[in-house]
Order: sequence, then structure tokens, then C-alpha cells
Amino acid sequence: MQQFTGGDERFARRYEYEDSWVIAADVALTADEIDVDIVGSTAIVVADTGNRVTETEFELPEGDADVEVRNGVLTITIHK
Repeated sequence: MQQFTGGDERFARRYEYEDSWVIAADVALTADEIDVDIVGSTAIVVADTGNRVTETEFELPEGDADVEVRNGVLTITIHK
């Protein structure tokens, strides 16, 4: 497990399981306020809160990815 924070001190964690990687980030946004695109092994996260738009990119492990936003938590599951 790895844990890191961004400049605003929001937490993200990465877990490794036998069949997948899971990245969970506390974004405190709804699914309507965040858009995630996976391009190759790069996740591009765009957050639009109406008065501010931010974009973040980060590398993912290789594999097929599923994205979900629920209760303010962004979860990216990468299947090995």
C-alpha cells in the first residue's frame, strides 16, 4: 500500500491485490463534477466545481481500468 497527498492534503492510496491494483482518492466531489479519462497507462482527472477547473495526470500500472466515483471517493481499479 502506498499513500500520498496532493497540495490540498487530500489523500490517495494504492493497494495491490493478486488480480488488481486499486487506487482510491478522497476527491470530495460528485460524479457530475469529475471526469476521468484513461489514455494508455495515464489517468487524466478533470474536476469542474463550477467556479474552478483543475486537471491532474498520473501514471497507472498496465491493465484494463474501471473508474467509479461514489460518496466523494474516486476509485480506479486496474485488472492485471
